[in-house]
Amino acid sequence: MQFQLSGQQIEVTPALREHAAAKLDRLTRLDDRLLSLTVVLSLDKLQQRADGTLKANGATFHAEAAEADMYASIDTLFDKLVAQLRRHREKISDKHQREVRDERQYG
Repeated sequence: MQFQLSGQQIEVTPALREHAAAKLDRLTRLDDRLLSLTVVLSLDKLQQRADGTLKANGATFHAEAAEADMYASIDTLFDKLVAQLRRHREKISDKHQREVRDERQYG
């Protein structure tokens, strides 16, 4: 999976990059067919923001997080992306289970 981390009006330190890269494992454990993740860190007055776009096979997810601390923003961003990816996977598995059930019933 491609991972891109950039900053708007903020320097991306090695510690921030390491913190975000450590969170990638949570996403790849859920789905190993993820294509790319782009994270943009920025300052918005007193809020420190993290915006992320995750591209998976057949779907794109976007999440935003704004906290007082950049590390907390990154954590919240990954929590939101994980929740979206889980919901998407559950929806897909429910759809496949319904198709199998319908085939047995009508086929």
